[in-house]
Amino acid sequence: MLLWGFLARQIRRWHAYNRTVAELSTLDDRTLGDINIVRSEIRAVARRAALHVV
Repeated sequence: MLLWGFLARQIRRWHAYNRTVAELSTLDDRTLGDINIVRSEIRAVARRAALHVV
C-alpha cells in the first residue's frame, strides 16, 4: 500500500512539473519578467512547484 501511495505522488509531481514547464514556456520574456522569472529558470521553478504537490 505504501509503495502505491509513493508512486501515485511521484506521478502527480511529474505531471505538475510538466504542466508548469509547458505553461511558463508559452509566456513571452516580458511576462516572465513581470513575475520575476527568466527563461533559464523555468525548469527550476517547475521543480520547486512540483515539490509542493501532495
